[in-house]
Amino acid sequence: MPDSLAVGVVMDPIQTIKPVKDTTFAMLLAMARRGHAAHCIQLSDLWLADGVPHARSRAVTVRDRATDFHQLDDPVDGPMQRFDVVLMRKDPPFDMEYVYATYMLEMAERSGVRVVNRPASLRDVNEKVFTAHFPQCCPETLITRDRSRIRAFLAEQERIVVKPLDGMGGASVFRLDLGDPNVSVILETITEFDRRTVIAQRFLPEYRQGDKRIILIHGEPVEHALARIPAEGESRANLAAGGRGEAVPLSERDRWICAQVGPELRERGLDFVGLDVIGDYLTEINVTSPTGVRELDAACGLDIAGQFVRFLEDAVQ
Repeated sequence: MPDSLAVGVVMDPIQTIKPVKDTTFAMLLAMARRGHAAHCIQLSDLWLADGVPHARSRAVTVRDRATDFHQLDDPVDGPMQRFDVVLMRKDPPFDMEYVYATYMLEMAERSGVRVVNRPASLRDVNEKVFTAHFPQCCPETLITRDRSRIRAFLAEQERIVVKPLDGMGGASVFRLDLGDPNVSVILETITEFDRRTVIAQRFLPEYRQGDKRIILIHGEPVEHALARIPAEGESRANLAAGGRGEAVPLSERDRWICAQVGPELRERGLDFVGLDVIGDYLTEINVTSPTGVRELDAACGLDIAGQFVRFLEDAVQ
């Protein structure tokens, strides 16, 4: 095992997380097991002074239990060069404050800190639009803010899903059927009368068997995926929308999709990514703060966060 690493973790306030299901918490536990020093940082703790990136951080001690699971030391201010690695694990919204944070983290990267995922790629890779780089993996897809184009797409496909480009957790995801009397009001609402770009995809009935989350570390997939099964009467499989998680082995098609996407992820410095796959089709590429690790570890006896931390150890050598 290498010498202890100093790792800054940009995340939501640790007291607000649910440790039983939080992937960032799994990473903190893995760091502790391997003797690394983790420090919690919030977006408001980042600043630039004369071009030098700084952070206010708190060393954190974590315990694998549901309550009383962390202890924070007093805050320390200083340049970000004091960290060997910085993990950007702040949950969306992906707003301008998030973008400003990537600017500061990019300066830290320029000073020699390994930042995961790469800040410039976090800005460039929209989790829904980036699927367009891999059309061979995806269902029929349209990205537009023009309601007439979406109507024509619906006429071709007969049943589609529309969702905003900046959503998460299944929020504002609509299924549209040809002839549905609510089509007009849904399209008016989601596009804000042609002022907001959205994504429309052919509806995939296979979602009932599970919307799979596949975790990739440095472009290589974990051997099992988390199939998120929708609740009864629910058209969304997201865990945040009431779905339940079930571990499933990767199919040959899953592995093929990962082989298509993985090299581009490595090239862009996107080292911890979650692919969403329904049936045979890629639907999203999650790069901000992918989840599912705690559920997969519990179901399959894995240590995905430990695997990721070992990758970080090798990456900074």
